[in-house]
Amino acid sequence: MTKRSKVQLYEQIRRAHAAQETKSIRALARQFRVHRRDVRAALESAVPPPRKTPERPAPKMVQWKPIIDGWLEEDQKWPRKQRHTARRVWQRLVDEHDADVGESTVRRYVKTVRERQTIPLVEVSVPQHHPLGSKGEVDFGEAKVVLAGIPTDVSLFLMRLSASGRGFCRAYVAESQDVFLDGHVRAFDHFGGVPGTIGYDNLKSAVVKVLKGRDRIESDRFTAMRSHYGFDSFFCQPGEGGAHEKGGVEGEVGRFRRNHLVPVPVVETMDELNELIEAAMTTDDRRHIAHRRISVGEHFELEGPALVPLPVEPFDATAIGSPRVDTKSRVCVRQASYSVPARYVRRRLDVRVGAETIEVLDGVTVVARHLRGRKGDEVLALDHYLDVMVRKPGALPSSTALARARACGAFTKVHQRFWDVARRRLGDRDGTKVLIEVLLGHRTIPAEAVVAGLNAALGIGSVDAEVVLIEARRSAENSVAPVIAIGTHTRFDRPEPTIDRYDDLLERNAR
Repeated sequence: MTKRSKVQLYEQIRRAHAAQETKSIRALARQFRVHRRDVRAALESAVPPPRKTPERPAPKMVQWKPIIDGWLEEDQKWPRKQRHTARRVWQRLVDEHDADVGESTVRRYVKTVRERQTIPLVEVSVPQHHPLGSKGEVDFGEAKVVLAGIPTDVSLFLMRLSASGRGFCRAYVAESQDVFLDGHVRAFDHFGGVPGTIGYDNLKSAVVKVLKGRDRIESDRFTAMRSHYGFDSFFCQPGEGGAHEKGGVEGEVGRFRRNHLVPVPVVETMDELNELIEAAMTTDDRRHIAHRRISVGEHFELEGPALVPLPVEPFDATAIGSPRVDTKSRVCVRQASYSVPARYVRRRLDVRVGAETIEVLDGVTVVARHLRGRKGDEVLALDHYLDVMVRKPGALPSSTALARARACGAFTKVHQRFWDVARRRLGDRDGTKVLIEVLLGHRTIPAEAVVAGLNAALGIGSVDAEVVLIEARRSAENSVAPVIAIGTHTRFDRPEPTIDRYDDLLERNAR
């Protein structure tokens, strides 16, 4: 006997009832061997109600639910683009807790939590095909990190090769034209070549003015960099209409954040953060893009030779300026202030503005070098003010430069302990002057040796600056210098003189 579908069963029940063979629900149930509630349902609708999906018990998930809840709750403090995906949750459970639980089980639980949190769906990019080496895409993204104990927003420069899907990422303190150009130089070096065309949205770092259609007035520095490397630029249509034109790199920014910057990285310096990013890029070479048989790294091996070769010299992405030093011994660069030695007050100096560093020059001599700050920052070096503090020791305790030195670790607990002892014995003014003498010693003696000298002086109960510096120099001299074999320098040796070589020289002069 052929098994009836539920729709067919409902039809037979309804026909029997319409033909008035019987009006009794009990009789219909007995006739068709079903429950009375099925008869009532058939008489109410010809379409059976949808089958309820039974809740699947997941006993293995019980111990992991609190951990997942904690991660997803922590996510609420961070940007939506930098929160856990269900896959990332599962990966962390397996990697960090050795959890024996399936990804689908985790996905179902995360979905229930997300429904409570009403988190929107992830945006979808349209797949595209590009010939090898023909195109790349550039975009900026943002990420949250804990930098030196402080939650901080950083800018991510990302370039993606459209054919292989290989990406380059680097984090910077802020988005700027200097960062934009530096990112290109580093990306090309990373790939070992240049794509024929690079797509952009209308970044201010590249575009001065948006004209009709795709025409743009480009900035001179961007044009010079493009000319140096020999690639073409392609600009997307403004607004949402052009979003699909470089969906690959926009999707890559989000993917990189979700997979490598979740949980939020905790680092001490930007260099440490970029080391993590470099390791992540190496890992990404092993990943597979959907519907591709080979990995990103294997695909890049095919694309690399199709890239435009690099020029002999990289593009100089630094900018030059000539600000005047103010009365607080600072120069203002990109709306941030940087200290220089006090002797340069009211003078005009040259400045080389890089993506990550600022160099201040007096002619060809670098007089100050700082890490790049953000808009409104004061980046100060304590050493630049010591010559003034020799005459004004009372300015040291509350100086901003001292606070910055403490924050970056240059002014150590040993310095503070020596200062405290010196002020107790000699008074505030004289005790501070002794400390300043010691700090001046940092100009000629390595920092580790000065700290060793401070510890040695404190060990014998002395607060004499000369004692500290003598001990510091002794510590520096005791450092073992590298031993170089004599044969190492043989390639620089001149050939031994001979009579024949002397005769050759005489003949040449006679001609």
